[in-house]
Amino acid sequence: MANEDGKYRALVLAAGEGTRMYPLTEKRPKPMIKVAGKPLLLWVLETLKNRGITEVVMVVGWEGKRIKDYFGDGKRFGLDIKYVYQEKRMGTAHATLLGEKFLGDGAFLSVNGDVIITEEMVDTVLQRHRETGLNVVGVAEVRDPRGFGIVHVENGLIKEIEEKPDRPTRNTINSGIYVLKPDIFSLVRETPLSARGEYEITDTFKLAIEKEGVAAAILPGEWVDVGRPWDLLEANRVLMDRVEMTVDGDVEEGARLIGPVKVGKGASIKSGSYVEGPVIIDEGAKIGPNCYIRPHTYIGKRCHVGAAVEIKNSIIMDDTKVPHHNYVGDSVIGERCNFGSGTKLANLRFDDRPVRVVVKGELVDSGRRKLGAIVGDDVKTGVNVSVDPGTVIGCDVWISPGAYVRGFISSKTFVK
Repeated sequence: MANEDGKYRALVLAAGEGTRMYPLTEKRPKPMIKVAGKPLLLWVLETLKNRGITEVVMVVGWEGKRIKDYFGDGKRFGLDIKYVYQEKRMGTAHATLLGEKFLGDGAFLSVNGDVIITEEMVDTVLQRHRETGLNVVGVAEVRDPRGFGIVHVENGLIKEIEEKPDRPTRNTINSGIYVLKPDIFSLVRETPLSARGEYEITDTFKLAIEKEGVAAAILPGEWVDVGRPWDLLEANRVLMDRVEMTVDGDVEEGARLIGPVKVGKGASIKSGSYVEGPVIIDEGAKIGPNCYIRPHTYIGKRCHVGAAVEIKNSIIMDDTKVPHHNYVGDSVIGERCNFGSGTKLANLRFDDRPVRVVVKGELVDSGRRKLGAIVGDDVKTGVNVSVDPGTVIGCDVWISPGAYVRGFISSKTFVK
């Protein structure tokens, strides 16, 4: 049965270190990475609030203080947020158990703090719980199921969850969105330690399947998992459709804004700039003169994009300067970076094959034909630096003039 009052609380898991997102998570927790103008976690919380879920228990861990400092008790966001700390990463089942003190008296929604969810998805899993009275797993259909937990569904029930098989046989995957009943906590206590040395919620679901069954809810719309740095570009594209595009800054005569463009307060667009939306230019940013910003680009607060610069489908975080004669294609750039004149971030391999990227020491096929660089915070380049597609540059890296950069550059490195 559903909760008698029809209301649900939410458990939001935001304790992970996000190691696959390096270097973007070196100085911030993954849920606080900004996409389409807001932290990922804020997008999740706003979606919950829009569906009437205002009581939130948030599990935080690494850099959890930054999350708590930003959201506080949640009142300024129209929420009531309580925090629990997962001091040691012991898996998603363990993180779920930490919320028992606040969630033990009714069914609740559980969601990861770094996925892109929609109001329709929330409605779908809640309605499935009301219909069945069972624990519910949101199931998404994806083009490439590799790297996900594969879900086998029969007659609306979960029959099996395979945790990241080498050769998946179907494209229905575990979305990380659940409705859980209070009995989930006793099942977590029975959950064995996994081969990875963690308590996995998927192992808990196996116990629930044996006990009374677990319902599947096929999620509507486009589901986006932000697991690796280039996924931020896809999330940025999807979330821009939810942004109200208003022009609150100054646009000089001779500047062109084509299509949906948001210009934040205190931002200025100088003459000769050509901005082709959807594009978000955040507060205090300085754009132009004579530059070209192409669709699905986010320019952070107080950034400077100057003369003869072209930026395409990229995320430029706060206080970064791309001031003259630069090209940035399909890239994610951290905060407080400064690119010397003529620095180019290429996004297309010379042989036109999919771009590969080093993730946790392993060369990974991104599946993208066009992908530029992943650049951490506080990176400085000299003039005429060339950066190959798929290059990862850590935080606090200095790159000397004329350098050719490719592959993986560790943080606090000086590249000659």
